[in-house]
Amino acid sequence: MNSRIKKFLSYYKPYQGLFCADMTCAIIVSAITLAIPLCIRYITKNLLESNAPDALGQIYMMGGIMLALVILYTACHTFIDYQGHMMGALMERDMRNELFEHYQKLSFNFYDEHRTGQLMTRISNDSFDLAELYHHGPEDIVISFLNLIGAFVILININAKLAAIALVFLPIMGIYGFYFSRRMHTALRTSKDRIGDINAQVEDTLSGIRVVKSFTNEEIEKKKFTYENNRFVDSRRDGYKSEAYFYEGLIAFTQLMTVAVVIFGAASIFKGSLDIADLLTFLLYIGILIEPIQRLGNFTRLYQEGIAGFNRFMEILEIEPDIKDAPSAINLTDVQGNIEFKRVSFKYKEDYDHVLKNISLNIKVGEYVALVGASGVGKTTLCSLIPRFYEANNGEILLDGKNIRGISMRSLRRNIGVVQQDVYLFAGTVSDNIRYGKLDATDEEIIAAAKKANAHDFIMKLPNGYATDIGQRGVKLSGGQKQRLSIARVFLKNPPILIFDEATSALDNESERAVQDSLEKLIVNRTTLVIAHRLSTVRHAQRIVVLTDNGIDEQGTHEELIAINGTYANLYNMQLRM
Repeated sequence: MNSRIKKFLSYYKPYQGLFCADMTCAIIVSAITLAIPLCIRYITKNLLESNAPDALGQIYMMGGIMLALVILYTACHTFIDYQGHMMGALMERDMRNELFEHYQKLSFNFYDEHRTGQLMTRISNDSFDLAELYHHGPEDIVISFLNLIGAFVILININAKLAAIALVFLPIMGIYGFYFSRRMHTALRTSKDRIGDINAQVEDTLSGIRVVKSFTNEEIEKKKFTYENNRFVDSRRDGYKSEAYFYEGLIAFTQLMTVAVVIFGAASIFKGSLDIADLLTFLLYIGILIEPIQRLGNFTRLYQEGIAGFNRFMEILEIEPDIKDAPSAINLTDVQGNIEFKRVSFKYKEDYDHVLKNISLNIKVGEYVALVGASGVGKTTLCSLIPRFYEANNGEILLDGKNIRGISMRSLRRNIGVVQQDVYLFAGTVSDNIRYGKLDATDEEIIAAAKKANAHDFIMKLPNGYATDIGQRGVKLSGGQKQRLSIARVFLKNPPILIFDEATSALDNESERAVQDSLEKLIVNRTTLVIAHRLSTVRHAQRIVVLTDNGIDEQGTHEELIAINGTYANLYNMQLRM
């Protein structure tokens, strides 16, 4: 069996009992649908034409039986409608959980290549379509085929010639439906990609709304959105056209079947080979045939939408994380913080140029090292290799003498604190964001971390102190305040290794002094790497490493590098003149 089919069916496993109950109700619904016309035929053919003294009583009895059948039909249909939908919703939940968990495993490379809006679509819109397919698909198939087969068996027993006339239409309807269902599938797959593009455009615009407004480019964003929106409408137009041809064509064939049965049935009555009661029953079953045909049409639509979504779901799920733990990965204990790069090279893609090539660097326990150099020489990339956000193509990186490829990523990253220039704060309170560094931290620990980060005073001036909601991405705070919260988060984490990625370059002088003071407290007795844009902020580093396109160009203290009057001295003097 195809692996994707196995995967598709596997989501039924936790809900086997509910699924069996749903299918049992579907069978009962189908059986009652077929039974009621037979009850009517019995009344019209056997009781109305008989002169039996108890005929009226039998009619009432048949009425009671049909009433009981209707009650049972309603109860089963209610179960299908409620519990069946709940089964689909639970399966949808499971798939969302699995996809979201898989998102967490994928490396930065994956997110460099995919737009957030597209990923959001796969976890929201696509999974909803799948829930509908998981619920309605099996019951539509069961009810449709039981009704179709049962109706034709009964029709053949009533009048084989008339049944054969109705049967002629089925292969024509099948070929017609197959052709337009394929067109529906293509259109639906395209529309799912297009709605993903819309989500990506919306996410991009709303995330950058301050830039949009500051450059008064609202009209440009409206045009970009309108373009994506119109592309989506075009894809839906193709889908709706195919859907209309599909449904209306099947209904037309069903009506033609009814007309053919009436004409040939009337001729049979005229010839004496059929009575009115049988023709009435025949027409009732032709009416019953319309519902399974419509159900199959509905199933085709659900199938096309659901499978398109499932394939998109599996496309992501089948992506293997390019960075994962080795089978024998160890957990770090008692980390000292010695970091060594041995002939490390890295490039982002196979056909790209190397960002880093043959880098060798040894950072001692507790050493404060600054990385400087022009933009694009690989300072951030070098630091990103240590927690394995990206994987070195060649060479090895050692932590306390152990190759980081042999250390579990969770254990490795738990011992590294990263403070970035572009601080990300989550929607929620000040306390929630600081506690992100240590989820079981007490309020006292959070306050202590905030004080060390020079954040306590401004937090207490907020409307609700530590309980203040800071908005999406911390929009209610200044850049310096956000940066100090991120430092408080790292204080709470208390890692032995720190990485600062140009943490003060975007701040005003006052904020920079406050943040710099926080950083100086934080680096005590920790191995620290600082990526510096403003060279004046790292003058007191124990060692400054100068990177160029050719690798490590110079190393030494500020005074030593100024004295040799090389690359660092040129960069430093250039900044002094600015």
